[in-house]
Amino acid sequence: MSTLLESPVPTAAADLTLRRGAARVLLANWRGGSTIPSRGLYPHQWSWDSAFIAIGLRHLSVRRAQRELETLLAAQWADGRVPHIVFNPAVPLDAYFPSPDFWRSSRAGAGAGAPAAIETSGIVQPPVHALAAWLVHTADPETSRRRGFLERLRPRLAAWHDYLTGPRDLGGGGLTAMVHPWEPGMDNSPAWDGPLARVEPVAPGSYRRADLDHGQSAERPTDLDYGRYVRLAADYRDRGYRDAGHREAAPSAFAVEDPCVNALLIASEHALARITAQTGGDPAPHEERAARLTQALVRRLWSEEHGMFLNRDLVDDRLVPERSAAGLVPLIVPGLPAPVVESLLSTAKGEGFRLGELPMAASYDLRGHAFDASRYWRGPAWFNINWLLERGLRVQGARQEADGLRDAMLDVAGACGFAEYVDPYTAEARGTRDFGWTAALALDLLAARRAAATPAPRAAERDSTPTDSGVRERTSVHL
Repeated sequence: MSTLLESPVPTAAADLTLRRGAARVLLANWRGGSTIPSRGLYPHQWSWDSAFIAIGLRHLSVRRAQRELETLLAAQWADGRVPHIVFNPAVPLDAYFPSPDFWRSSRAGAGAGAPAAIETSGIVQPPVHALAAWLVHTADPETSRRRGFLERLRPRLAAWHDYLTGPRDLGGGGLTAMVHPWEPGMDNSPAWDGPLARVEPVAPGSYRRADLDHGQSAERPTDLDYGRYVRLAADYRDRGYRDAGHREAAPSAFAVEDPCVNALLIASEHALARITAQTGGDPAPHEERAARLTQALVRRLWSEEHGMFLNRDLVDDRLVPERSAAGLVPLIVPGLPAPVVESLLSTAKGEGFRLGELPMAASYDLRGHAFDASRYWRGPAWFNINWLLERGLRVQGARQEADGLRDAMLDVAGACGFAEYVDPYTAEARGTRDFGWTAALALDLLAARRAAATPAPRAAERDSTPTDSGVRERTSVHL
């Protein structure tokens, strides 16, 4: 795989082939109301997957992108949480574990406001949803306004953010906390090894891992880690999915403040401010909360020594000295102190991540003691994280670096068959293929590259340009 500086100049024919391939993946993974991440391994709807998928779907069908988010938010709990999985009742229980009969959301979560008619998990994932909703809106504002898209989603998004900044401020320092390694999205990151070490795993024979039916064990979490995941999920379920601070809830054995999650919350607060203004409300409270979150992010998670943001283990109240790509994602946050931005950019380009030299940034420090180029979040490069880094580079004015990463990602996406993740050195496919957010984010980057290379359209043409496929492609808009 060539470095960014050696990437071939893209051609219109190559872009068209890539676009058609990405569209094929999303069409094949569509299930009538939402898009599954992949056929086989992930047969239900996942929370942050759907947000990223909606961002790409807006370039194929704005209505379908809106439906993606609407379907997910229809499963929101009364306490505001957006569950990380919405289960399809047509899928057999043994197709995925933990299945609905493990989570028992409609019964175990009744006290926390779980919906009675929809089975979900009881944990959450990173809050990309308001950002996704705003981008979907900007793709076709006329259709959005006619359907009342933002008006219907805004209260749900506001309740989601209230939950994250209220019951989930477990550390009391102004940031949201995650209570399970699946919640930050980077499931078996080395950053969780320390916090997980105090969790007693369930007995190996007490459950069956369906993920190994579809993926190689060398690319998946270990049985020991999985046993700990199951223990944490079962304990949370058994206390009614109540968060610490509730009179009937015990403190979680796993509680962390994650820089990626909180950076996405800040970006989504800024998006929610725009959504609120668009729907006739006052955006100031959301902008003020975004500012408070930004201050708390720097105060609680910034490490000058490591040149990046780190996770905070709330049980021990200390920063976890593991350098994962989560600590670079705050580049998407506007208004960071200039020295922090300078240090982040230096770290991203340094020996630990080699952004601009390797095809895509690794999920964990290349020099780290736990680095593994093939095992899930312990080293492979992921498209959603690199999409966020590309966006962050633009927020911070590093346009040349952003262009290089965008082009490299598009090169890799087509070559790897829209893989779930790739080897950071060789860009060889890892995990499952025809993965939803890889295809979706490739569509978004293609649209951005096309928009950058095309003269600005006249006002009447700005929101709708005919494309090769006969559908209307929207330009990518950066907040």
